Amino acid sequence: MNLFLELESAYIAIGIFFLIITAIVTTRSTLPKQSFKYGMIGVFSIFAGMIAAHYYTTIVRMDGVKTIFNEGGTIICENKMHKTISKSVLISKELEWRLEGELLVSDNHVRDFHTSRCVDYRPIAPK
Repeated sequence: MNLFLELESAYIAIGIFFLIITAIVTTRSTLPKQSFKYGMIGVFSIFAGMIAAHYYTTIVRMDGVKTIFNEGGTIICENKMHKTISKSVLISKELEWRLEGELLVSDNHVRDFHTSRCVDYRPIAPK
């Protein structure tokens, strides 16, 4: 549950915001009485489905990144800390990185990377 909240908290907040807007709009006197019920169920269903799909795809990608890393492959993580110097960082066991839970950690690097922000690194082969 903790990982779910860590990954999806922003999207849950957006969903709650839209539910509040839906509640305000559907309780207007110009709308039918059933508008609130159907509006809330509809908006909740859409956001719940989108959040669940996002969580599932993120977890699958994270498991793939962990597998690739544990097998000695190279992965690439986005580096939002230094946008002008390097937008991404290559990570592998050869470069002295280690996996601690969901974090990729190195004593030679300033920050850690969450596996949810990484993908498999496959350079484009020259023709």
